[in-house]
Amino acid sequence: MRGRVLDHRVRTPPGLSRLVPGSTTSAPGAAARQSGEIMGFFTKDVTGPQEGLAPLSRDRITASLDARELNYGIDDDGDVGGVWDGHLFYFFVLGQKGEYLQTRGRWNRVIGVEHLDEVTRVVNAWNADRLWPKGYVRVEDDVLGVYAEHTVDYEHGVSDAQVDLHLACAISTSLQLFEHLDEKYPEQAAAARAQQEAAEQEQGGA
Repeated sequence: MRGRVLDHRVRTPPGLSRLVPGSTTSAPGAAARQSGEIMGFFTKDVTGPQEGLAPLSRDRITASLDARELNYGIDDDGDVGGVWDGHLFYFFVLGQKGEYLQTRGRWNRVIGVEHLDEVTRVVNAWNADRLWPKGYVRVEDDVLGVYAEHTVDYEHGVSDAQVDLHLACAISTSLQLFEHLDEKYPEQAAAARAQQEAAEQEQGGA
């Protein structure tokens, strides 16, 4: 998964079919419930007493997601991913020593490359006004990919509470950026929601 651009169609990658028990990550109908789950990210205390620092690992990411009872999957490269509000997110452990935790989300809207300049201005304005997340735009064939990233160096170790807060901050603020983009491009947002609803109905009738 590392180094590859996330699928601009934001379908669940084949490797993400290995989901935790009860997961509905691949089901479009899960978006509404997952949105409610995210709302509790900053208010639900699941970390317990203050603990010491330990090396970052994938298992610590999944433990935080499990504690939040959030749905996720693990792809064939061992990377953790999930879908919230219809947007695909990945949680990467990067660096020579696995010291960087990066959360990367992709705006699940189809928008043509002719909008590159204006979308870039919107995202740059966000970056100028907000601390998190970092937003950027990529040209991916004939469409634009808009991404949100939050990366922190935990070379000297990280507590469970810090991992939990990192994920909370990254997902919540990324969804805020995506909502801001939806307000700027309502037609693309409506089309994506309609496609999601159609997929949900098709899946329900299967």
